[in-house]
Amino acid sequence: MKRSFLVVAVLILSVSLSLTVGAERAGAQGPAGAGASTAAQGNSSSAGSHSSHSLNPIKWVKKDKGSKNSPDSNGGRNDIEKKLTPKLQAQGVLPANSNATNACAPFTALNECLAALHASHNIGLEFNCLRAKMTGVLTSADLSGCKGSIGDKAQSLNKAIHELNPSADAKGAVKNAEQQAKDDLKDLGA
Repeated sequence: MKRSFLVVAVLILSVSLSLTVGAERAGAQGPAGAGASTAAQGNSSSAGSHSSHSLNPIKWVKKDKGSKNSPDSNGGRNDIEKKLTPKLQAQGVLPANSNATNACAPFTALNECLAALHASHNIGLEFNCLRAKMTGVLTSADLSGCKGSIGDKAQSLNKAIHELNPSADAKGAVKNAEQQAKDDLKDLGA
């Protein structure tokens, strides 16, 4: 009894497996029937054209959390960065020959960039070093004066500050910089 049950179970499993494999092979053959030549031409022409998907992995991450007015949404972020540039330059956080768009380009979130800008200004750290440590992205900026390894992987603001200046109160600096970033965005209505 047990042996016949086992034989039946194996037989059913092999039939279902062969049907599954056969269906996959049939699907891989492409379209058949009326309109097959049109469908095949559509597939071959789209293979040579550019895909609508970006090859940049940063763009794979959805930045907009459901709000069109989010500071990180594509249109909103650019507008806010343009408004932030003169404000940050007036505070001395951003050099006169720079802008927020270029400074914040490697960051996925604008508030992280602003916190890094404020922290580097408050503690006296080189912003390019802090940005490289936080994002893991190497830019054309000179990073020869940076301490530790740069660009191998992204770090938190707290850890990056501690590596660049071990004597600084990293936790307090992060809290202060994050509040300043929040205030900057609030002042602009973001």
